[in-house]
Amino acid sequence: MKFVSAAGIRDGEGEAIRRNPALDRAMMDAAGMGLAHAIRSIARHLDPPDPGVRLLAGPGNNGGDVFAAAVYLAEMGMNPEVWLASSVPQLKGAARHFYQAMAAARIPFQERTAEEDWASTLSEVRPPSLLVDGLLGTGSKGAPRGIIACAAAYLRRRRNESLILSVDIPTGMDADTGTVADGAVQADFTVTMEHPKAGMAASPARECLGSLWRVPVGLPAKFAQAIPDALPGLQWISEQDVRNVLPPRPRESHKGHYGTAMLLGGMPPYPGAIVLAAEGAVRSGAGLVRVAASEAAVSAIAARIPAAIAGADLSADLPLEGISAILAGPGLGRDPEARRLVARLLHEAACPLVLDADALAILEGRSDAIRQCPAPVVLTPHPGELARLLGTSAAAIQQDRLAAVREAADRTGATVILKGSGTLVAKEGESVWINLNGNPGMACGGSGDVLAGLLAGLLAQRMDPFQAACAAAWLHGAAGDVAALRKTRTAMNAADISRALPDAFRQVGVR
Repeated sequence: MKFVSAAGIRDGEGEAIRRNPALDRAMMDAAGMGLAHAIRSIARHLDPPDPGVRLLAGPGNNGGDVFAAAVYLAEMGMNPEVWLASSVPQLKGAARHFYQAMAAARIPFQERTAEEDWASTLSEVRPPSLLVDGLLGTGSKGAPRGIIACAAAYLRRRRNESLILSVDIPTGMDADTGTVADGAVQADFTVTMEHPKAGMAASPARECLGSLWRVPVGLPAKFAQAIPDALPGLQWISEQDVRNVLPPRPRESHKGHYGTAMLLGGMPPYPGAIVLAAEGAVRSGAGLVRVAASEAAVSAIAARIPAAIAGADLSADLPLEGISAILAGPGLGRDPEARRLVARLLHEAACPLVLDADALAILEGRSDAIRQCPAPVVLTPHPGELARLLGTSAAAIQQDRLAAVREAADRTGATVILKGSGTLVAKEGESVWINLNGNPGMACGGSGDVLAGLLAGLLAQRMDPFQAACAAAWLHGAAGDVAALRKTRTAMNAADISRALPDAFRQVGVR
């Protein structure tokens, strides 16, 4: 999905409303409904569950979205309350209409128009588990001012006690540049309306954006398509994009329809790496998952993942007939036998091949060897691994991640997933796609192994390699967000990510 500028979305929506004035309320209603569903989806994963949510509204359209969402939240059985950082007479148009609907629904409401109204919150014992920032929208520039600044300061004070969800864009972040002003709100989640904004792809924005969700608001297609692409060559992986490419599961089907993934690795001292990859693979929808690993890894898989078929038969001469996708690397080792295995795969693979971890290390400085593989190849490096492959430094990779992932795809002919904050997926001659969900709790040992196993399982189902890579990145990030809600970003681990994959699939409508 393309990124748009603040002016582009304003003009597109404005023209649509000029042609059909009824769209003004209809789109705000859709925004409120989608926002309410996102809030409920997040709240249901909290431990312990908390039906309370406090929504902070500004005087503009973001405030109208909040009013509409509050009504839907009450209908869903949650307990919303709304604080307005303005006065009711300032509300105009559709925002005023949805304020009146909220008042008619008797949603608890307060006007907080003075600094002392916000200062009084210092004595608050404990806020709800979820606070919503609906203060300013995409048209705002610079630092929050006046009462809005007081409301933003309240959200910053409460960040260690509550999750923060921003509507469309965090207050204080520039929608076009990603610049974060002093006093900006730091969100855990941002629910953007219709299209992601260009500034969201910029690295300064990541600290306050949190995990990005999207709500379609019903902007007619001809107006949406006419909005200029603000970042040509870069696209965002959305929930809808993933939903569109996941393979269907017809009722009249069996495990043979969904392929066999073969995972190679798990040698000492990293037997757990292939175990975590297998956990990702068995939750991918693949028909069968086979593993060739060490005795220690095989024993762990037999105990933890009975659905996987594991054998201690890892060697360069391993039979690979009947395999639909191969993952080599997690805990593979770098000894001569591992090197012979990787060389064989690059010369003989007859199905998609995922290279991760040790398999990438074996290919240090040999990106040309990957291009010779007769089968599609997907690489899943972190910045250090990509640096070694390209003969540069991790700092250089991080300085311009977009250029680095493009270079890797062009050199190798492979699909490349550059992991990290704002995971990038590149293919030679195509736009780069960026994933903007996930959280810092995913920076833990084994997280990449889960991603690699998930990817191998998707490829086993005969997905296009580039589409599978984008879907795997998004699903992995979504599962990481669920794991953080359940376990916290500090205490979550890679196994929690794999256990949350069913929730990630459910989020895209998989049954």
